[in-house]
Amino acid sequence: MEQTSGVRGGLYAVSEWISRLALANLSWTFFNLPVGLLLLSLLYSTGARDLWYLLPPLMILLPVVFFPATTALFAQAREWVRKDEEKASRRSYWSYYKENYKTSAAAGTFLTVLWGLLVADLYYFSAVNQLLMNVFLVLGILLFVYTINCFSMMVHYDMKARQVMKQALLITITSPVLFVAVAVSAGFMLMVSLYIFPLIIPIFTGSIIAFLSFSAFYRVYRKLNTED
Repeated sequence: MEQTSGVRGGLYAVSEWISRLALANLSWTFFNLPVGLLLLSLLYSTGARDLWYLLPPLMILLPVVFFPATTALFAQAREWVRKDEEKASRRSYWSYYKENYKTSAAAGTFLTVLWGLLVADLYYFSAVNQLLMNVFLVLGILLFVYTINCFSMMVHYDMKARQVMKQALLITITSPVLFVAVAVSAGFMLMVSLYIFPLIIPIFTGSIIAFLSFSAFYRVYRKLNTED
């Protein structure tokens, strides 16, 4: 007990959390390498012709790579929030990846289509109508929170993809506290990662967003269960 008390105990807890977040995020980064390379290529593309070559493979990889990988990350975040490691042996990232693959790929296909339509509308209206572009920006925030809630819903309930989509939409619309918590925490983390410390993206960004978002989701879940 002496080794885990006081300052030493605090340092041990901090180092344990750092290693936990980093290991999960590095696994997520490894699985998403093809997606990351395509996104970097898009970022440095010089013309419309490049987009035609890069967007189709990206749209294909998102539902079959990014969404299953991110769902596995949220499953580990759920384990941390619920402290499942104290009750049973902790599971690996790979085991969660395999377990949730079909549901996350199916949900990811639908979400990829929604994101594709949103990005296309933003690109078009940015040069045509500023007011409509702002409307789609607001819809983008809604879709962003909805997507994150889908991840939390998938790892916490044993549901088919269609049920996940419906329940995630319901909780996104009816829980303003959860909406604000997810939008602010995840949005802030993304802004810091993209514009201030981009080097933390492959090490911490995904796992921190997953942990904060599922924490907010789990609080709402427990509150609803208490009220019932």
